[in-house]
Amino acid sequence: MESIDGTHVRVKIVQSSACASCSVKSFCGSADRKEKIIDVYDATHPYAPGDAVMVCEEQSMGMRAVVIAFVVPFVILLAMLFISMHFSGGNELLSALLSLLVLVPYYVLLYFLRNRIRRNFSFTLKPINN
Repeated sequence: MESIDGTHVRVKIVQSSACASCSVKSFCGSADRKEKIIDVYDATHPYAPGDAVMVCEEQSMGMRAVVIAFVVPFVILLAMLFISMHFSGGNELLSALLSLLVLVPYYVLLYFLRNRIRRNFSFTLKPINN
């Protein structure tokens, strides 16, 4: 746990690939370790910085994230590709560019809705008893 501000807790997690714990990782060069910060709102248990905690989420939350990040953009991309191919007379280059450009407003919209999306994606904490 990194910091606490009322019921808002910032948890530092270390994301590592399978290679990070390998004994020959120094020879390979593919070890991947990243630190990330997770914001948890409405933390009810009295935590202190430095406590070991487990960050939990619902499985449906992960599925929603996959839909927002991958499925919807893929459907938009394909729909625009077929529509632009039809109206451009089969111009593949123009259709591909329009398909990619139509994703820009989608990601801009996601950026502006990030606070609303954040409310739908809430994490919970569980203390780890060592």
